[in-house]
Amino acid sequence: MSEDTHAHQDNEGPNPGLGLDLGAPSAPARPAPTQEAPAAYRVLARKYRPQNFTDLIGQEAMVRTLRNAFSSGRIAQAYILTGVRGVGKTTTARILARALNYEPMDGSAGGPSLDLSVMGKQCRDIIESRHVDVMEMDAASNTSINDIREIIESARYRPVMARYKVYIIDEVHMLSTAAFNGLLKTLEEPPEHVKFIFATTEIRKVPVTVLSRCQRFDLRRVEAGELAAHLAGICAKEGVTIEPEALAIVARAAEGSVRDSLSLLDQAIAHGGGAVGAEEVRRLLGLADKGRVIDLFEALMKGEMARALAEFRDQYDAGADPAVILTDLAEFTHLVTRLKIMPDAAQDAALVEAERVRGLEMAQGLSMRVLARAWQMLTKGIGEVQQAPKPAQAAEMALVRLGYATDLPTPDEALRRLKDQPVTDAPAPPSAPSGGGGGGGGSARLSLAPRPVEARPQMRPAPVAAVAAPAAGPRLASLADVAQYVAAKRDLALKHAVETSLRPVHVEEGRIEVALVPGAPASVIQDLSRKLSDWTGRRWLVSISSQAGGPTLAEENAAVKAEREEGIKAHPLVAAVLARFPGAEVVDVRTREEAPIDTEVLAPSEEDLYAGPGADDELEY
Repeated sequence: MSEDTHAHQDNEGPNPGLGLDLGAPSAPARPAPTQEAPAAYRVLARKYRPQNFTDLIGQEAMVRTLRNAFSSGRIAQAYILTGVRGVGKTTTARILARALNYEPMDGSAGGPSLDLSVMGKQCRDIIESRHVDVMEMDAASNTSINDIREIIESARYRPVMARYKVYIIDEVHMLSTAAFNGLLKTLEEPPEHVKFIFATTEIRKVPVTVLSRCQRFDLRRVEAGELAAHLAGICAKEGVTIEPEALAIVARAAEGSVRDSLSLLDQAIAHGGGAVGAEEVRRLLGLADKGRVIDLFEALMKGEMARALAEFRDQYDAGADPAVILTDLAEFTHLVTRLKIMPDAAQDAALVEAERVRGLEMAQGLSMRVLARAWQMLTKGIGEVQQAPKPAQAAEMALVRLGYATDLPTPDEALRRLKDQPVTDAPAPPSAPSGGGGGGGGSARLSLAPRPVEARPQMRPAPVAAVAAPAAGPRLASLADVAQYVAAKRDLALKHAVETSLRPVHVEEGRIEVALVPGAPASVIQDLSRKLSDWTGRRWLVSISSQAGGPTLAEENAAVKAEREEGIKAHPLVAAVLARFPGAEVVDVRTREEAPIDTEVLAPSEEDLYAGPGADDELEY
């Protein structure tokens, strides 16, 4: 029997096993309830609820912040805890209330402390939610302004036993607007003996006026590896034998929620009768075998549709839900993508051996474009399966689309192939299959919907349009036009190279002849030729000339800028400013498009020369 069970029984009333003599005649003693009646079972989520900050897992950032705040005496008047369900918001609120009111058992002087390894005077009552000065309120059932008025009224009185009066309001986002407004003044300037702790799963629904008065802590999801290790420790304490793969399945199914993981573990232990295997957990949760999911993924990526559909049907007949199968495929696609980018992610403790080994192999053999396309098709297929009247058929059609799309080129690859293919080699429009049936030799998909041959001649002008199409495009008559066109394509590195590394010799449509600046990379010539050909759809020849060439675009811009600066320095107003402020210099000159004005206005009067710059003048010094 656990310590908590003993404590619970001690609070029920006198213990009949103490042997108290109340003067009653000797009679057959009634058997003690603690000896025959079995103790009430407590679910794992309650039995292993953390009692102090050391027991909390996955919230190291919050614990560190609170520890530093308590040690320096910077204790706020209100805290708000937010996060998904089951990460420990209410438990953390109770532990925080215990830390605020911690008093050693020996009666020695003490203050708020996060070192709760030894029970204090107030700890037991706070843990069991029966302390007179620590009040918990569920905002979901106490939403009105009248409930907040009671809190405001009782906050005026000092605590009865503890150091602070602590108000824990769970699901605080459920309070009404009037209740929030009524709480603002007390929340901002509460009495010194009052502390507020709020918990919510919907932080966006809490008014910003309340958030600004609280210290906010976002309790994060617990990682699957850390959660699996936590569950393994609990199974060791309970004397339960469980496979590591089963722990990984439970940890991932909980999606970062500790309470959900303990509830699933409780159910798995009951299902397995004390020994929990991975296969039993899969059947319990309606999941497919991870190895079989990988086999299905491999068949889809190879385009082996008969094998893929047979594997899917076997998993479906074994009890796996079609939407869950597609979800597992999407998760494995995401895993392969992560392994392709970060191979070190294979060391994650939550991964089974099949995911670690075969995932790395597939990451090396599949391109990023194929993986991205598979992810998009699977996520769309999951939604279709969830809404379809027959989910299994919808899942099979989604798998068919994915399997037949694996060998298709991506859009940019298809465009590149069309550009590289000569127009004369374009295939003629297919004619209707002879015999009106599925004759051999042709594609079965084309024979499903034959079209009349006489309707085809309207499509003959298409090759002419294809020949004329490449002629349309930008006209690049100078190196400045080339730089501007490259900038429009958002290739800033190539634009910088064109402006600083190339000296123009001759530029015409389809041909550019330049001289390289000393020290410039020779690869800029090939990059410019290749990218211009890809962008414009026309062939561009970029060559290096033996001639010196003209100034680079950067040199031309610098010369224009220097000429502008020298011209503006000669302006009487600017010259007066430079003379008035020794050490000042003209940094930049900006031109502005203005409507033509009378030339007489351009001649400044003597008073204007010393009136200083106007409000519209843009001069930088």
